[in-house]
Amino acid sequence: MALALSPAAGYAARNPEIQRPEMDIRNIAIIAHVDHGKTTLVDELLKQSGTYRENQATTERAMDSNDIERERGITILAKCTSVEWKGTRINIVDTPGHADFGGEVERILSMVDGVVLLVDAAEGPMPQTKFVTSKALALGLKPIVVLNKVDKPDAEPDRALDECFDLFASLGASDDQLDFPHLYASGRAGWADAELDGPRKDLGALFDLVVRHVEPPKQLAHAGEPFRMLATTLSADPFIGRILTGRVEAGTLKAGETIKALSRKGDVIERFRVSKILAFRGLGQQPIEEAVAGDIVTLAGMSKATVADTLCDLSVENAIPAQPIDPPTISVTFGINDSPLAGRDGKKVQSRVIRERLMKEAESNVAIKIADTPGGEAFEVSGRGELQMGVLIENMRREGFELSISRPQVIFRDEGGQRMEPIEEVTIDVDDEFTGVVVEKLTGQRKGDLVEMKPAGAGKTRIVAHVPSRGLIGYHGEFLTDTRGSGVLNRIFHGWSPHRGPIPGRRQGVLISMENGTAVAYALWNLEERGKMFVNPQDPVYEGMIIGEHSRDNDLEVNPLKGKKLTNIRASGTDEAVRLTPPVQMSLEQAIAYIDDDELVEVTPTAVRLRKRFLDPHERKRQARAAS
Repeated sequence: MALALSPAAGYAARNPEIQRPEMDIRNIAIIAHVDHGKTTLVDELLKQSGTYRENQATTERAMDSNDIERERGITILAKCTSVEWKGTRINIVDTPGHADFGGEVERILSMVDGVVLLVDAAEGPMPQTKFVTSKALALGLKPIVVLNKVDKPDAEPDRALDECFDLFASLGASDDQLDFPHLYASGRAGWADAELDGPRKDLGALFDLVVRHVEPPKQLAHAGEPFRMLATTLSADPFIGRILTGRVEAGTLKAGETIKALSRKGDVIERFRVSKILAFRGLGQQPIEEAVAGDIVTLAGMSKATVADTLCDLSVENAIPAQPIDPPTISVTFGINDSPLAGRDGKKVQSRVIRERLMKEAESNVAIKIADTPGGEAFEVSGRGELQMGVLIENMRREGFELSISRPQVIFRDEGGQRMEPIEEVTIDVDDEFTGVVVEKLTGQRKGDLVEMKPAGAGKTRIVAHVPSRGLIGYHGEFLTDTRGSGVLNRIFHGWSPHRGPIPGRRQGVLISMENGTAVAYALWNLEERGKMFVNPQDPVYEGMIIGEHSRDNDLEVNPLKGKKLTNIRASGTDEAVRLTPPVQMSLEQAIAYIDDDELVEVTPTAVRLRKRFLDPHERKRQARAAS
């Protein structure tokens, strides 16, 4: 029986001048700011390249496969896909836009030969565009600019294009990089054209430009050398176990061959037999017989090798240099849940299990560092930002973990005997009427420096400031309140600066439960004049748990269990219905940003509670005296 040829092999049969069809490869990354439409554009590229069958059921934003990615509408993990266009295989990597997940971006850019920079035609280049683009330009990648959403009523594609040029120039782009091609597009409508008033039929112009502008992998010249590959992402498959993905830097590899893994320093980590080679084909991965230089593939069979290791032929001695990762800027302590309600919701409560899970996370996510604390019941997790920490905690609670989480602490470092702290560049788009309060909060209270302030069209102002990371912990919720939900705040790591002195924390005290039991509506109603509540009637509470925010600046112990005293005497007006103000409901990130240094967030699969670090009031007083 004759075997059907693959599309690439069929193309080779029709075009005998191409000896190795699988060599005709282009590797590109799509980079953009959050919500500029890159994942939607990839959906359309998959459809128009014939990846889907005509009757195949598809999902919107197919590349965002993680539950949290779908709920939040953001990309967290970099993912690969592959399409064929006129005989050329185009490997596409969809990258995160948030700077918190920059560790993903930096590794992925070392796998590609070109980038498609997607820019919203109305908003222009935004802070996270700048972050990822600076990494791409530093690697010498030549960008293609796609001005997306040009069919929006407020789109200004020419202004956005000029801003892209200015951005590249400010980031030190070479003349070749500044001479970038550009297209006008609408990812949702599924078209891209070289002219703004073009035919607007399909994405053929983008496919053709990628094939023409992006160079084939340089690795093709090393096809005859021993096999070498740098591992860039680590994952696990339920059937074949641990798998590593990367781009083949040299040589070829067949399934079943024995290779070795080298650490960054060149030490041998292990030797293993390659049990399977998988290549990206559409949204899935398919086993292939041979990996060739320049292609992005996934290998199985290793037990110890991890991200940034070199997988290579037994004759290779030197490791491939790995891209350096920006250092972590904040740390959070993950501890066991030791509250009176511990163990009711989650199944994974032991410190040993928490440690194993965190170590597994650090292995695949190189931007996270884990350290044990004295006592062994808590672990210090360092990362790039509150969002990255929030996503890790959310993933763990969904897996059945119970945790107690501390307030994020900024990581300082010493340079020449001077204490340095991380500074972030904050870009804010806000209605003109709110500029005063925003500038006052950033520069006055939070020790920031105002860098730029300019009109952003339609009654809006763009504010750029350099603010210490300490001052931004917990600021986002306050910012939304100050701007009545209309402001947009973006932040990226800028650099290090000498310590800028004390920054005031939370102004209000908290209401602390003095009893264990179930909250009573009558008691909460009587406490409303003391401040805002965080709990509902019938919620379980315990001694030391924070049940509300005090209207004054000191902490107050209260009794949320105190019911109404019943007598056999009735008087008019004594039996009025209890009408409660709805309690404040905090998200996980808001709760972590809200707490003070002497407080913790109790996280379980079904609840997020605030509590004092020391539940006993006498112990709290002792610790406060010792601290002062």
